[in-house]
Amino acid sequence: MMASTLLNSTCNGGAAKFDYVGLKPAAATTYPTFLPARPSYRARRPSIRACEKHHGGSVQKVGLTDAECEALVVAGKAPEAPPAPPRPAAPLGTPVVRPLQISRRPRRNRRSAVLRSAFQETSLSPANFVYPLFIHEGEEDSPIGAMPGCYRLGWRHGLVEEVSKARDVGVNSIVLFPKVPDALKSPTGDEAYNENGLVPRTIRLLKDKYPDLVIYTDVALDPYSSDGHDGIVREDGVIMNDETVHQLCKQAVAQAKAGADVVSPSDMMDGRVGAIRTALDAEGFQHVSIMSYTAKYASSFYGPFREALDSNPRFGDKKTYQMNPANYREALIEAGEDEAEGADILLVKPGLPYLDIIRLLRDNSSLPIAAYQVSGEYSMIKAGGVLKMIDEERVMMESLLCLRRAGADVILTYFALQAARCLCGEKR
Repeated sequence: MMASTLLNSTCNGGAAKFDYVGLKPAAATTYPTFLPARPSYRARRPSIRACEKHHGGSVQKVGLTDAECEALVVAGKAPEAPPAPPRPAAPLGTPVVRPLQISRRPRRNRRSAVLRSAFQETSLSPANFVYPLFIHEGEEDSPIGAMPGCYRLGWRHGLVEEVSKARDVGVNSIVLFPKVPDALKSPTGDEAYNENGLVPRTIRLLKDKYPDLVIYTDVALDPYSSDGHDGIVREDGVIMNDETVHQLCKQAVAQAKAGADVVSPSDMMDGRVGAIRTALDAEGFQHVSIMSYTAKYASSFYGPFREALDSNPRFGDKKTYQMNPANYREALIEAGEDEAEGADILLVKPGLPYLDIIRLLRDNSSLPIAAYQVSGEYSMIKAGGVLKMIDEERVMMESLLCLRRAGADVILTYFALQAARCLCGEKR
């Protein structure tokens, strides 16, 4: 293998030769070394273009026609232009080397903010966000300890104000999660389809005030279940599938009657998308969409959310219906079933730890893909920011951009308002 000669400038202007294996042989050419001191550049003198003159400190036109300007150039009297920009000097001691013989230099497209913006492959806007909002029956907003900046909002007051703030910066889609009084919870979750329950009342209120607001709802029994599970629990601890689906259909219809735009089954029961589609259509709600929690994993990132709704399972876990975090191909099975049953949107939850699943669904389905940046992801970024371990705002925006890059069309995120304000140029 041949060696190439590289020259290394020294502080006294001399050059030392070094051989590096693997580079092309240097031609017999003398390369200049960098001078010990940075060159001084002649200050640019003001110049007058052929069609301009100075007047009062500003450049004024002199009234020549295009033909007269061209004639001056043809006669060799081209107007003086500023000098070409000087080549910036390298630091002292920088080696003078033969340029690498490469035709493709990707850094050329990254060398300025304008070029980076022009060639950016993934965009992020407030229209991509769905804002999850917690609601309760009270009038005051209650802070959620595990989720700094998030509150259980009074459905008639704080919620309306928060929605107004979101709309001001372009976030016009929300999803509602209710904190249901314990006295209304039951083993079969009947409160879920009470047409005068917290969620239907809230939908009617918001639609009355903001008719064009897009309202997503959560379809699952866990906020209404005295057992804290997404379905009806048999006495031996088994989550009953078909009986739960029956309840979910009634819940989805009640939400559609109140004015919901998108119902979102998050329960992970088998066959629930098809059953809900049939129930909605039978009641005349063919226009209501279904966003299925297609790949909802039995994740440890949900803890703060369950604190917010006081919906921790009374016993056991959710591993018999939520997916195993170790599984990848299984997501294709769930996606295939949901798509065949009439889902309009496929959702992956959690978001950032499951970017591969988002990309998997994106590459295998033509349906819109949603990602849920869950409470644990939100709280970790918030905590890291408070402790000054990370730049909260930059990490927030990067995390959302990564979800979009992986293939998510919409993102359910508690950062929706904060991120939209950043995108709109507002300061936190």
